[in-house]
Amino acid sequence: MSLTLYRLEGCPWCELVVDKLDELDVEFESIWVEGLHSKRDEVKRVSGQRGVPVLVDDEYGVTMAESAKINEYLAASYA
Repeated sequence: MSLTLYRLEGCPWCELVVDKLDELDVEFESIWVEGLHSKRDEVKRVSGQRGVPVLVDDEYGVTMAESAKINEYLAASYA
């Protein structure tokens, strides 16, 4: 899978990204993270921070956070 989304259940910013991925009909893998920031070691390892959402696009070598930036990237790259 080329796209991986690190997300938290109930996170409205994560859902904005999921909505954009669905709108663009782009397949992705979800990695569900812990609610506590201190337990998000995998997110920290891939992105350098513990917040979500984080999108990893292996095809283009892109890792990014913040839903607005992710959605802009998706629209530009997958529309």
